[in-house]
Amino acid sequence: MYSNGHIFVGEVIGTAILILFGAGVCAAVTLHHSKAKAAGWVAIAFGWGMGVLAGAYTAAPLSGGHLNPAVTVGSAVAGGTEWSKVPLYIAAQMVGAAIGAVLAWALYYAQFAANDGRSGVTPQPTLGIFSTGPEIRRPVANLVTEIIATVGLVLPLLFFGENKGIGIGRVPGEHAGVYGSGINVLLVALLVVGIGLSLGGPTGYAINPARDLGPRLVHALLPIPNKGSPDWSYAWIPVAGPLIGAVLSGLVYAAAF
Repeated sequence: MYSNGHIFVGEVIGTAILILFGAGVCAAVTLHHSKAKAAGWVAIAFGWGMGVLAGAYTAAPLSGGHLNPAVTVGSAVAGGTEWSKVPLYIAAQMVGAAIGAVLAWALYYAQFAANDGRSGVTPQPTLGIFSTGPEIRRPVANLVTEIIATVGLVLPLLFFGENKGIGIGRVPGEHAGVYGSGINVLLVALLVVGIGLSLGGPTGYAINPARDLGPRLVHALLPIPNKGSPDWSYAWIPVAGPLIGAVLSGLVYAAAF
């Protein structure tokens, strides 16, 4: 059983690494004066996948490496993670996401500073580096997209824990279907890449409330020139959608077993 201290430390560090990689690749592809400028969606999908890989490997020994409130809630609904520990997981994930966003900003500080328009390039909105947004703003459709994409993450992750053929077993009383071995972490990272490539086009695939809300708060507070609006009117969708998808995933898993 993971201790509260280990859960908090593991989730903060792991989620910070996840967001550092994820926001980092978005900054690399988006910002002027970046060597990866305009590298494209494939680079973004793999950057986020590698962020999951690095963050989960780091956090797994301490907390199980959820890194995502949707994973935590889905695991709790499935009968794994104790409900009493869910608030701790989510609080740590939010703190870690905020730290990761600040680190990504610091790493690309010169490029963000050049967004002042005085370096010969047109200033650009920067929210998309930190948080998601829809290509077509239709709240119901956007919400459905996030629900389905999150089921595409959480439900396979829960079932990974039952696949004895790859040496992964659910630890009774610990956490259903959450990272149980090195290969499981790799599979989840590849799954996130696949979700980005296949399901991420409509909304940018938040599939993680902390991944979107934490960096969105940081973006609103950071001194980034010409950064644009934090778009609070949309911010509820990448929170509600993944949580609904997580509950549905947990219910399907519980019904199957």
